[in-house]
Amino acid sequence: MPAINQARNKPMSKKVVTLGEIMMRLSTPDYKRFVQTESFDVNYGGGEANVAAAICNYGLQSSFISKLPDNALGQAAINQLRRYGVDTQHVARGGKRLGLYFLEPGVSMRASQVIYDRADASITEVELSDFDFDKIFDGADWFHTSGITPALSDKAAALTLAALKAAKAKGLTTSLDLNYRKKLWTAEKARETLTQLCQYVDVCLGPDATLGFHPEDTDVDLSNLKQDDYKIVFKQLADKYGFKYIASTLRGSQSASDNSISAMIFDGTEIHHTKQYNVRIVDRVGAGDSFASGLIYGLVAGLNAAQAAEFGIAASALKHTIPGDMNHATVAEIETLIGGDGSGKIQR
Repeated sequence: MPAINQARNKPMSKKVVTLGEIMMRLSTPDYKRFVQTESFDVNYGGGEANVAAAICNYGLQSSFISKLPDNALGQAAINQLRRYGVDTQHVARGGKRLGLYFLEPGVSMRASQVIYDRADASITEVELSDFDFDKIFDGADWFHTSGITPALSDKAAALTLAALKAAKAKGLTTSLDLNYRKKLWTAEKARETLTQLCQYVDVCLGPDATLGFHPEDTDVDLSNLKQDDYKIVFKQLADKYGFKYIASTLRGSQSASDNSISAMIFDGTEIHHTKQYNVRIVDRVGAGDSFASGLIYGLVAGLNAAQAAEFGIAASALKHTIPGDMNHATVAEIETLIGGDGSGKIQR
């Protein structure tokens, strides 16, 4: 895609700021069950942290906002982000603990299982006074967060709203990946909170736009959406909240090992459907974050909506082949996949 190459060859001084939780991930090795394993593989990740790391990987600047415990585990999470070039100077320290989650990777017909242990994590006790948004957003171009963060606590929700307001006041483009998690809050609470947040959002991400909340007058069956239905829902959401873009990934699951993925993006007038990829899954955690980071990168780099969505879904496809939460695919690898070379041949 020449447009991506042209954008990549320009100095990428753009800066993306993300806000959210980073957790320690403990996963069973070799596809073992929880009841079998005697050890866990350790990784760190979280929706907005994954986006920040990928943004740096693509050549832009990124800064991550969060609150982590002032101990060695909190420092380990920070070190992981710094390893990939993420600016962590605005991460607040304090609170009780680092959130954890346990992953039992699925295979074939056996689905993956996740157990969260994040109650009383430091970010749930965050205070607005922990952050100087005027300083944090100075020189930034884009602010990204997700619907997971406000679900963690009322304080985290207040912080998310304050950050979106401050970003908009500074003239940043803002994005929200709705990421509705029914284990964290009720649909009613999510709808109430996300409706308020979305008034300050330019780019809305996630099929959960039709699950966590929706316009009350929609006549679309939200429990059984067809592709043509998305345009109706997206237009209703754009009209209600003033979104510039709305994007959604689409996933078909043949098994826990094999999925098909594509994406749609609505630019206010037309809906664009990306190429579909059939993926053999090594690790699907973080695939949605990879789409978000790829889309953001594309739009920041000057691609049109359709091109940015193609970059995002190709990045997501490659993430399925990479262990851990974070995507380490390069821009060149993503461009190669977009160009049609998904053979997986050894590169010599």
